[in-house]
Amino acid sequence: MRHIPSAIASAPVLRRASALGLALAACLGAAPAAVAAPTASKSGAGLDRYYDQRLGWGNCAKGADDSAGRDLDKAGVQCADVTVPLDYSAPRGRTITVAVSRLRATDTRHRIGSLLLNNGGPGGQALESPPEFHAWMKKAGPRYDIIGFDPRFVGRSTPLDCGWPVGTNLFSAGLSRAGFDRQVALQKDLAAKCRATNADVLPHVTTRNTARDMDVIRGALGEKRISYFGYSYGTYLGTVYTQMFPGRTDRVVLDGAIDPSRYGPRLLQSVVGENERALADWATWAAARDDTYGLGRTRAQVLATVDRVIRTSARAPLTVGAEPEAFRLDDTQVPFVLLAGVSSDTDTARAALGEQMSVLNKAAAGQPTRLSPQFAATLRLALTGEQSHHGSVQSAVICGDRAAPRDPEVYWRDIERSRAASPRFGALVNNIGPCAFWDRPREEPTQVKRDAKVLIVSATGDPRTAHKGALALHGMLPSSKLITLKGANHHAVYGLYGNTCVDDKVNRYLATGKLPLDDQTCSQQDGRS
Repeated sequence: MRHIPSAIASAPVLRRASALGLALAACLGAAPAAVAAPTASKSGAGLDRYYDQRLGWGNCAKGADDSAGRDLDKAGVQCADVTVPLDYSAPRGRTITVAVSRLRATDTRHRIGSLLLNNGGPGGQALESPPEFHAWMKKAGPRYDIIGFDPRFVGRSTPLDCGWPVGTNLFSAGLSRAGFDRQVALQKDLAAKCRATNADVLPHVTTRNTARDMDVIRGALGEKRISYFGYSYGTYLGTVYTQMFPGRTDRVVLDGAIDPSRYGPRLLQSVVGENERALADWATWAAARDDTYGLGRTRAQVLATVDRVIRTSARAPLTVGAEPEAFRLDDTQVPFVLLAGVSSDTDTARAALGEQMSVLNKAAAGQPTRLSPQFAATLRLALTGEQSHHGSVQSAVICGDRAAPRDPEVYWRDIERSRAASPRFGALVNNIGPCAFWDRPREEPTQVKRDAKVLIVSATGDPRTAHKGALALHGMLPSSKLITLKGANHHAVYGLYGNTCVDDKVNRYLATGKLPLDDQTCSQQDGRS
């Protein structure tokens, strides 16, 4: 997915979600020496019928217009629906379905097990991811059944859509109190729309319930233990699974890791500095290409242009594009474009932000503009209701997991305090969201109290899930090992950044089941052209 960033932000995998763009048995099939995992039939009163269900594997394409499904069929992927209870405390009540896909192991003699994928979000789809993961895994790929799934209420699973007029709630408070007050009204309205249309479902849209769904998938696949690869929010989901279902994982990789103690509606507060630094690094890159983008010949000049665009949009919204598809962006929306643009430091990502800021700079000068297909898609999906379901699910999970402050003045004070040190992103990461108006969560957040042998991957300049979060998770799981990619401003690494040092170390772990003896460090330039 090249996802619209959320309050948790999704890692950019090629097919991870449609919006903008995605541990096992011992080597050679030897049984792991961990504590024996419960069998499916011992998983809880009233749940046996879910764990013991037979999956109806078949074609992925749902019709003649389903190009993604046809691509999966051509790649040899099969799809099925897993039935799970809406409410695990009432397993005989209403049920929903979770869509899963499977690319079966071809090296059956050396088959390791099933590898379950999650691409972040919340709200990231992974149903389409098995073929690309198979390629990234190289020699280890044929030894796994690679399992993609769309979490509850995502993608091809039972849907949830609050009918929002926007595809994300991730906006800035802008430069004035009036802008913040408009945000309070918007976010309150978004929450009300969700309650009005999905009140009976919202209490069950949580990470803990998704983890329970994962264990049902494990049981339905006939696995005593399952391997797992999670990006971004998926690292939190994977951590929660290890705590709720100890002994049921084999090899676990958590890439772009989140500090579980900081996960919640205000997680992006912890990366405001990383985003400001990533933007400054991009400004240096853009300054060297002033002939192309016209934003300034020094870092300071480029950042001054950015600030001028924001100030101009505060006086009157900027009109970009032309009819029949033109968009108006004010100072609450321009910072979203910046945040979306600094999730990666690759030349491709930096060029995209350069083009977008060039368009906004021309609009601020009153000049006509033309949008690239990519920029038009970004704005369409963020500022219209085209991807309402995406923002709806993201907020439902985050708000259902952890409560947020309810008093708008809490947010306004944080915004005002942040402006000097974080002039572009402080008013965004501290802004109020729909969780301020959500019902209280049904369950307490998961506490990490059990050790788990996992492999954590993190880039030092990750602008979505801070490297310090990976260090914190590493400390909570003493048996874990950490691979650090130094010098990269990039969210999630494996398979996405072209860093052979990181990719090879992850693949070695997936193939052997052996964590490195010590933490590992890779350079930004390893394997990159």
